Amino acid sequence: MVSKNFYFQLILRIVFISVLAFLFAFTWLRNYYYFAIASLVLLIIQVIFLIKYLNKTNVKISYFLDSLRNEDFTVRFPEDANPKSLRQLHKSLNKVNNLIRETQIKNKEQENYYQEILKQAKIGILTLNNKGHILFSNPTAKRLFNCTQLNHVRQLEKVDEKLFYILSELKPFERRLFKLTNERETVQLLIKSTEIVLNENKLKLITIQDINNELDEKETDSWKKLIQVLTHEIMNTITPITSISESILNFYKNENETLTVNQIDEDIIKNTVKGLEVIKNQGNDLMSFVQSYRSMLNIPIPDKKIINVKKLIEKVKILVSQEVGFNTVLFQIKDIPENAEIFADEKQITLVLINLLKNAIQSLLEKENGVVEFGYGITKDKKKYIRVKDNGPGISKELIDEIFVPFFTTRAYGSGIGLSLSRQIMQIHGGSLKVYSVPFQETSFTLFF
Repeated sequence: MVSKNFYFQLILRIVFISVLAFLFAFTWLRNYYYFAIASLVLLIIQVIFLIKYLNKTNVKISYFLDSLRNEDFTVRFPEDANPKSLRQLHKSLNKVNNLIRETQIKNKEQENYYQEILKQAKIGILTLNNKGHILFSNPTAKRLFNCTQLNHVRQLEKVDEKLFYILSELKPFERRLFKLTNERETVQLLIKSTEIVLNENKLKLITIQDINNELDEKETDSWKKLIQVLTHEIMNTITPITSISESILNFYKNENETLTVNQIDEDIIKNTVKGLEVIKNQGNDLMSFVQSYRSMLNIPIPDKKIINVKKLIEKVKILVSQEVGFNTVLFQIKDIPENAEIFADEKQITLVLINLLKNAIQSLLEKENGVVEFGYGITKDKKKYIRVKDNGPGISKELIDEIFVPFFTTRAYGSGIGLSLSRQIMQIHGGSLKVYSVPFQETSFTLFF
């Protein structure tokens, strides 16, 4: 803000210059040449003084701006300077300088704070420009890649050639799994990419996460659940066999002595036959259980071909048309183009869709206006998917994490391997099977390819 004194002096000088100009013109026209020349000299002197006066302010502002450009915040202007018109200017410049310096200090503190957070983060972080230069890398990234210096993505070629190509070709919002082996250990890395814009330059922000611990925890948890289910199923089968065997043994023993042939009557023989039939049936059930477990472990490598989605769905509907409740359900095919295609093993994907469709039909047995909807689409990261959705009772939050555990079932009948087998088939295809459920509104299973 310029002071009033500055305005006053400026106006006074302009008025004085105007008076001298008028005086020069008047004396010249009256032929008072000596007075005219004197007026002209004074006029020139006043113009020079005015230019210098104005230039003082411009020089100080220019000097101030140059200091800011060079990030020199030590510049101070004397606030008791003369003339008075400059005092307010000096105060204003000093105030602006202080504000900018304080802002700069705060920004520096925040930058150091965020830098420290990134250094302590357990996730590796890299930023790359379009030429492959690494502008930032935190210690975790260097540790995971076993590199002390990371200046260019090409340096990773010495670590692992495949890793270099993955980071070079990684597109925004893409994610990859990569197993990196070095002289110390083997780590499973989850690599994600995001695009950011900084100073009008597009940069690639890459995060690298070691998921070994998470995978180990998931694997341990899966084994615990599987062992619990296996133990439950085997005990349910073995317990009656043990009990009936003990009962049959008691038929042929009297206290501590074995009965003779003459002591065995027809009732004992009939009860023995019944008991053996139960043992046989329980043994067959146990064999079927083991066989179903073996089928999960021996899924063949997919024989992938291009499959038309609509034709595949029509085929699956025909295959489950004899299922109880099929005729009471309305089937809808929503927004699936005639040329929609997937690249997969037709037999295996058919098995997955049959399992999902049977489950949907069974969940709608006691519901009026039951609807099963088939959907198809492509995600933002170019993944195709097929969705099977129904308006049945749904799956509770407590059970939704359990439904993919082998042999887990909420029904009185069924083996409990359909969903776990379906998920395994999708994983072998390089895809996934996801579930979403809102009880009594909708339940959807989505096959991502």
